[in-house]
Amino acid sequence: MDNAVENLIRKMARIPGLGPRSARRAVLFLLRNREQLMVPLAREMDDVATRIRACADCGNLDTGDVCKICNDARRDRSTICIVEDVGSLWAIERAGVFRGLYHVLGGTLSAIDGRGPDKLHIDRLVKRAGHSNMAEVILALSATVDGQTTAHYIQERLAGLPVEITRLAHGVPVGGELDYLDDGTLAQALKARGKLG
Repeated sequence: MDNAVENLIRKMARIPGLGPRSARRAVLFLLRNREQLMVPLAREMDDVATRIRACADCGNLDTGDVCKICNDARRDRSTICIVEDVGSLWAIERAGVFRGLYHVLGGTLSAIDGRGPDKLHIDRLVKRAGHSNMAEVILALSATVDGQTTAHYIQERLAGLPVEITRLAHGVPVGGELDYLDDGTLAQALKARGKLG
């Protein structure tokens, strides 16, 4: 096998969800479809790598200094939804129910990974949340130990500001069967139960 192909397989194997075998299959598929897929894909990847950058306001990815969401005058500017990463932002946008602004932290606090508050965009969040028109900050962080630690830290940092701090509900997913849920999800669902009617 050629070194260039081996290097491409090694690089593709580093993509989440692709191991060495999947990367090998993907590279072979691309090579077999060089003109129709590989060359256009390479051009698109180069274009994205050159033009896409983090939004100066929220951290979303876009071609401009400020992303389309932050530039959209129809968005509710009194609400910020805090997410760990751009993938989480995209997931909430796909749901189509949130019309406020976002703030991408760039991860969660993690002592094991050496990620402290200085590595996240928390200071910028505090500035944004301190604006006079801000009414609510939604913590949309993972229900992991690191996610909950980060949420608690942010709650402490925002404590002196006149904003309501809320979090996403946790518990039984729509269509979920109790028998298949893990213990943590079931325990959280019981703790967060609400009154009917």
